[in-house]
Amino acid sequence: MAAPKTLSKFSITSKGEEFLLRIESEGGEALELTASYDQLDVLADQIDELLDADEDVLEVEADEEAK
Repeated sequence: MAAPKTLSKFSITSKGEEFLLRIESEGGEALELTASYDQLDVLADQIDELLDADEDVLEVEADEEAK
């Protein structure tokens, strides 16, 4: 398996009833995917859950460092 690439930028644009996701790596390689509204909704929910979990961990770590 190849090593992961670093995200450089991404965009999401409406394409009729679908959306076009363009994900670009620092090296300039791009991946374009189409997704439905429902797929984007699931993706957004998963990102929110991950960020919320990390935020909770960071708050606990900050509290422990303050002691």
